[in-house]
Amino acid sequence: MSATVGIVLVSHSAELASGLRLLVEQIGSDTVPVVTAAGTDDGRIGTSYDLVLKALQDADRGAGVLILPDLGSSVLTTRTVLDDHPRADAVIADAPFVEGAVAAVVAAASGADLQAVAKSAEEARHVRKQ
Repeated sequence: MSATVGIVLVSHSAELASGLRLLVEQIGSDTVPVVTAAGTDDGRIGTSYDLVLKALQDADRGAGVLILPDLGSSVLTTRTVLDDHPRADAVIADAPFVEGAVAAVVAAASGADLQAVAKSAEEARHVRKQ
C-alpha cells in the first residue's frame, strides 16, 4: 500500500481535537494518520509550538501532511512552526475545522495526493446545511 497524506488537527482544546480525531478515524479507518496538537504543554486551553512540531513529524508517512487549525493563534502557531521548519510537503488548509477534517480524511483514505486532500478540505466550506 502506498503512503497516505497525514492530517494534523491543531486546536486550542485537547478535548475538541480528540473528539474530532475519533470522528474522522471512523471514516478513515487505520489508513490515514490523524494526529492532534491541542492545548498547551501543561494541559490548558491554547496552542503549543512544540506540540505542533511533534504532530507534523508523527503524521508524516511520506505523502505530505495537511494541517487543519481551528482558529486564531493555532493558525499563527502553525505558520511559525512552518516558517522555522520549512517543508514543501506540509500545507495549512483554509478550511472549516470539522467539515474540513472529514473531507480531508475521506480524500486521503481514497489515496488522493496532498493537493487534492487540501482542495477537498477547503471545498468543505461550501457544503450547505439546509
